[in-house]
Amino acid sequence: PLLEGSGLTAGRDFHLGYSPERIDPGNTQYTFDNTPKVVSGIDAESLACVGAFYSTLVEQVVPVGSCAEAELVKLLENTFRHVNIALVNELAMFAEDLGVDIWSAIDAASTKPFGYMRFTPGPGVGGHCLPVDPSYLSWRVRRQSGHAFRFVELANDVNEHMPDYVVTRIVSMLNKSERSVKGSKILLLGMAYKAGTSDWRESPSVKVAERLAALGADLRACDSHIPAVFAPGFDLRLEEFGPEALAAADLVVLLVDHLEFDADVICEHSTLIFDAKAILRGREFSGEIL
Repeated sequence: PLLEGSGLTAGRDFHLGYSPERIDPGNTQYTFDNTPKVVSGIDAESLACVGAFYSTLVEQVVPVGSCAEAELVKLLENTFRHVNIALVNELAMFAEDLGVDIWSAIDAASTKPFGYMRFTPGPGVGGHCLPVDPSYLSWRVRRQSGHAFRFVELANDVNEHMPDYVVTRIVSMLNKSERSVKGSKILLLGMAYKAGTSDWRESPSVKVAERLAALGADLRACDSHIPAVFAPGFDLRLEEFGPEALAAADLVVLLVDHLEFDADVICEHSTLIFDAKAILRGREFSGEIL
């Protein structure tokens, strides 16, 4: 619109194309250059130009028929992940009630060589894609067709309430130890929305921390990836991960599986642990796994 407002016409005076983002922060196996790049254009010449440009940067380009189709590719990819994460998150809650080890069930299911893709439960979803893109798609569908995108709305409901579920489990654990959340020293391991990143936008860890702070917990957190400007809006002090910080806490809550969070060190020096990422599976410790 800005260019055409100057008197130019798209497709005649300039080429116009679109390529959706395909970046997985923290993933060292699939990076920008070896992840196939979806490209599109408003006409054949624009598509050719966009494809030629990205061919100089990535190993493979994937041309599609229109810019809208390219955007739907991105929305499909992120909605697929969002919905499947919601599935295992809800299964994790039910499995706890049924006394079944969800993690062992996922491991066994993952041996099936067809018709299954592994997803694991956690404290919720975060970042700038999963909490946003599926909701946009749902809004767009409802606006254009008048119909609800029920899969997305159900997934949103499950994933948005996972931080509440984590806090409920924490409250229950402390009650079993004859402690209340108020005044308890709780150390949170990981504030980023996923391992290996410094991005804390929409992070479920922050939502867990916010709810615990509202209950009166004495909060500390460890995350060397988080920048010094981290300011969640409530009282939360960042500390260096290590035996001293672990031993000082009444409860350690594992929220992100950063590589630097050494499982043996955590088990050895922590009094009580809630592990929302199953990092400590197979080890002896006092506490629970999501």
